[in-house]
Amino acid sequence: MRFQVPQFIEVEDKIFGPLTLKQFIFVAGGAGLSFVIYIFINSLIISIVPIIIVMAISSALAFYRINNRPFINIVESAFKYYFTDKLYIWKKEEKPRPTDTATAVRDAKNYASVMVPKIADSKLKDLAWSLDIKESIYSNKKQR
Repeated sequence: MRFQVPQFIEVEDKIFGPLTLKQFIFVAGGAGLSFVIYIFINSLIISIVPIIIVMAISSALAFYRINNRPFINIVESAFKYYFTDKLYIWKKEEKPRPTDTATAVRDAKNYASVMVPKIADSKLKDLAWSLDIKESIYSNKKQR
């Protein structure tokens, strides 16, 4: 049995003339809110500024796209960013430096013994590991 696979699923259907359902809701909501503002203020001259602001926001929500994403997604992301807690994972802590050279040398030896693990699966892996370590040490010394 053959089934037809839907294509172009990212494109929304035009339901109300040239407008999709979301666009129609944003435009109709802006027009309705503008009408309510006009009724409550009862003067066209005074209510023109809030009506222009409401219609600009509603038309931006309906038609404006940033990086090929709808403006409503940008507004939602901005609200999430400003009103949620921000979690910072990395916090650098200053370690006290040893004052005498004997302690520094001892710490360096312990650090070197910890950083290079011994791989004992096969001799070939051990050889490759030691060559990689020597190469990185040589390149670090060469950069200094």
